[in-house]
Amino acid sequence: MESAVPLEYPFRGRWRVEMSPADRVPSHGTHLFATTYAIDFVAVDEAGRSGGFRVGSLLHPEPPRLFVGFGRPVLAPVAGTVVAAVDHEPDHAAHRGLASVSYALTQRRRLAEGWTSLAGNHVVIEAAPGRLVALCHLRQGTLDVAVGQSVAAGDLLAECGNSGNSTEPHVHLQAFDRIDVTHAVGLPISFPDGLPANGQIIDA
Repeated sequence: MESAVPLEYPFRGRWRVEMSPADRVPSHGTHLFATTYAIDFVAVDEAGRSGGFRVGSLLHPEPPRLFVGFGRPVLAPVAGTVVAAVDHEPDHAAHRGLASVSYALTQRRRLAEGWTSLAGNHVVIEAAPGRLVALCHLRQGTLDVAVGQSVAAGDLLAECGNSGNSTEPHVHLQAFDRIDVTHAVGLPISFPDGLPANGQIIDA
């Protein structure tokens, strides 16, 4: 198996791990769009909640601004060159509980529309030839880098948003071997303290 791409966490603060390849591969249930080893991070408060529950939280869509992660800085997890950057996709409402059922009906359309519709606003960094890293679901209008720009690990890329195929604000991270994501192969990833499992809380 290809050696893992070493990464730093793309955030500061308290985040919960979801859909981790430490628990299953493919982590998101598919190899499509090179998501084999993808991982999600959801910002949470001290109680481990991504957003407070209100009357109707499980029944109706909610503004993304009500969630802890919305607007949090997203940082470069690796040094390299920005080879793709999208900033025009809108942030849509978040969906929890029964409200997520109606949202699920839109996923087939997003899949048919391709990578950008799923990733939403995103940045792709080429760390080395054949080693690219994408960060997805960024907040519209917050991109702080451009294609061709060199970045260091820890540099600000954008803010966490709820664009693309996302039920609540979070950061989706994945590595792959070529810029054509439709035909790319997903690459394993690693972090300084190992590969975190689902439900683990990261304090960065």
